[in-house]
Formats: sequence, C-alpha cells, structure tokens
Amino acid sequence: MNIAVLGAGAWGTAIAAVLSARHSVVLYARNPDQCAQLARDRVNARYLPSLALSGSLHFTDDLHGAVKHTASDSGLILVATPTAELRSIVRDVSESAPDATLVWLCKGFEQSTGQLPHQIVREEMGERVDTGPLSGPSFAIEVACGLPTALTVAGAPDFCERVTEALHAGALRIYSTDDVVGVEVGGAVKNVMAIATGISDALDLGLNARAALITRSLAEMTRFGVALGARAETFMGLTGIGDLILTATGDLSRNRKVGLALGRGATIEAAVADLGQVAEGVRSAHAVLARARQCQIEMPITEAVCAVIDGALTPSEALHALLAREPKVEARLS
Repeated sequence: MNIAVLGAGAWGTAIAAVLSARHSVVLYARNPDQCAQLARDRVNARYLPSLALSGSLHFTDDLHGAVKHTASDSGLILVATPTAELRSIVRDVSESAPDATLVWLCKGFEQSTGQLPHQIVREEMGERVDTGPLSGPSFAIEVACGLPTALTVAGAPDFCERVTEALHAGALRIYSTDDVVGVEVGGAVKNVMAIATGISDALDLGLNARAALITRSLAEMTRFGVALGARAETFMGLTGIGDLILTATGDLSRNRKVGLALGRGATIEAAVADLGQVAEGVRSAHAVLARARQCQIEMPITEAVCAVIDGALTPSEALHALLAREPKVEARLS
C-alpha cells in the first residue's frame, strides 16, 4: 500500500518508520532543511535522535507530491501534525486529492473555534465516510522501537477495516469503533488531566492523591464526552482510561512534564519553552473549559488547570480549591 505521513514530528516519524517495513511510505516534512537532514542522516535529530530510519522510508517537502503518492485506490494519508495545523493541511490535501482516505493522529481542540478534529475535517472536506481519527496510549519512541502498542481507529466500518488492514501487524494492534466523538474527546481531555497529575506529583501529594485525581479525571472526561454525544463505555477503553493512565503517569509524557514544571513554580511560558515541543493540553485546556460551560458541565480539574496556566492561582491554591469542594455521591445503585 502507498502511504503518506504528513508531519515529521516524533509521532509522524515513528509511525512512518514502522509502516515503511511493510508499505511504500513517504514522510512529509514542511521544513526543507529538516527534510534534507532526514534524507541525509536518516535520523530525526530533533524529535527521535536515537532512532535510525530505514532506507525504505522516503522523505519530501512537497505536500502535493506526498499526497500524489497515495493516488491509487488503496492509498492512505496519515496526518500527524498538531491540531493547530490540521485545518490548513486538510485544506491542502482536499485541493490535491478530494477523494483521499484520511486518518488524523492529533489529539486536541482547535483553539480558535473549540472544534474537535472531525469537525475541522468536515468543514474542509465535507461529509465523508473514509476519514477518521487514530488514537490511543502511544509514546512515539516505543512505537518506533517496535514495542507492543494498541490503538483505536474510529469511523465507518469499511474505513476502519481498511485502516486496520494497513496498520495491524506485529507489535502494533488496531481496534475499531464508530464513536468518533468519544475517541477524540478522550484524546484531547486526557492531556489536560495529565497536566493536573504532573502538578500534583510536583507538590509531592503522594500516590493516593494521584490515583484519586486520575479517577476523578476519568469521571470528568466521561461526563464531558457524553454531553458532546459520545458513549460512556468508550472512555473505559484504550482512548479513554488507557490513554489517560499513560499520559498522566508516564515519564515520556509532554503534558505531564508541563504539569511538573508548573507545580515546581515555573510559568507556563517557561514550562513550554523548556519542553521544546507541542503540549496539546496547554492549547486545549481553555477550549475544553469553554465547551464544558456551554454544555453546563462541571469540570473542576480542568478549571483548576486553566487557572494555574493563566497565573490566576498558584498550584497550591488550585489544590486547595479542589479540596474545598463539597462532597459528592460517586455512584448510585438505583
């Protein structure tokens, strides 16, 4: 199969490297200098410096050429850019290949509109049955190294079957669902919750607090997702609790690292600058909170994260605000 991966960050490079063992893969890098470095050194020096890239993986800085590579009926385009860049790149793809089968790997809300990725794609490409997200608990370097990873593709049955056939092999397992909203909400909100968990850990609140925070984060995520049209059971799967646990506790998590920095007293500007990469939770936090308020959904953890990001509360003050909330019934038997 001919596959184009659009975006040469850590995740795009990792998935392109894995798929190039079985498919004809082109990795698109927008920056010509980065593209030249990738082709020359066969390593992504900025994002995955420890990974040697196979000679079967091809590189280009020509988006039209990358898309053209997938022109056959079996071709597949994977968009691996941050959510902030999704609209522009989908617009370009639509102009070059309006019938392309499109999969996006980004997780977040668009800051300016508060839209989820599938809403962005729908605006740019119209109603389609051959597009959808691929998400789940996945650190790029582990995928690239061939460690076991399970992901979920969401969309129409034929689309999911096609994506699964292309990607499911070896250590990479692909599951499927038709709950696009649930998959996308889980992928977006868990990043915000990982910032909260990083803050908690930086304050040395202990493992009991971490477990409670992750559990309440799942409740908050589920409540929000159902209000947007998702199914509650989706959040008990890979793209819900699975991705939340990984991102909130894994040392490779960018959003967790931001939370750790904030909890130690750094400003959000310093935390992001020190990270040197995109942390989608920072970009999505306010969009999540705005949508929650529109739906009249309580999201106290998200609200606390936004307050810390804005400098309106210190991490300790945000913690005390959460602890001061009235006790609630966790679940009812009838």
